[in-house]
Amino acid sequence: MSVKIRLTRKGTRSKPYYRIVAADTDFPRDGRFLEILGTYDPKKNPAEVTVKAERIRKWLNKGAKATLTVANLLKTKGIEAKVK
Repeated sequence: MSVKIRLTRKGTRSKPYYRIVAADTDFPRDGRFLEILGTYDPKKNPAEVTVKAERIRKWLNKGAKATLTVANLLKTKGIEAKVK
């Protein structure tokens, strides 16, 4: 089982927000996931990012890889992530 830390889209057509989740690479983007690790709201000014830093570090230590977008969001919170 290969795990990625990635975004899932929520909200309506013109008001998106995203969850940062740990998900198996075989799961669909907006489908099943293992754990919710935070949220990202790009519509707020400035964009709002909330994360569970301890849980994210736990997943990264277990070998999970973050997507490029999530890695950039985590960098703003001071968390270094491996990019897949």
